[in-house]
Amino acid sequence: MAENPSVGETRVRVRYAETDQMGVVYHANYLIWFEVGRVEFIRQLGLDYKSMEREEGCGIAVVDARLRYRLPARYDDELIVQTQLIAARGAVIRFGYKIVRAADGVLLCEGETVHVVVGADMKKQALPKKYAERFAAHLIS
Repeated sequence: MAENPSVGETRVRVRYAETDQMGVVYHANYLIWFEVGRVEFIRQLGLDYKSMEREEGCGIAVVDARLRYRLPARYDDELIVQTQLIAARGAVIRFGYKIVRAADGVLLCEGETVHVVVGADMKKQALPKKYAERFAAHLIS
C-alpha cells in the first residue's frame, strides 16, 4: 500500500492486446484499471467486494465515470493505479484514481467513478454498516 493508508496502490503492466497499432493503450483500458485498483483498494482496507455481494446481498453499480488523459501509456509500461475514497454517504460512493508510470512517476491519467449501492433487485440501498464504517475511516480530507 502507498505511504498514505488511505491511498491504495496496484501495479499493472500494459499488455500488447491493450494497445493499438501505434503501441498506445486504447482509452477504455483505463476504466478496467480503475476497476482493478478499486477492488484491490477495498481488499487493502480489509474488506472483500465478493463478500459484499454474497453476504450482504449488494453491489456497487457505476453510474458515472470521468477520465482525463495526460500522456499515453505504451506496451510493456508498468503502471501504478492509485485509488482513494473521495466520498461515501448513504448509497453513494465516489472513488478517485491516478495512473502513473512506475519508471518515472509521470501522471498518465486521472479520474473518478461514482457508484450507487444496489441490492440484487437493482434498487438503491444504504452501504452495509461495516463497509460504511471502514470507508469513513479512509476518506481523503
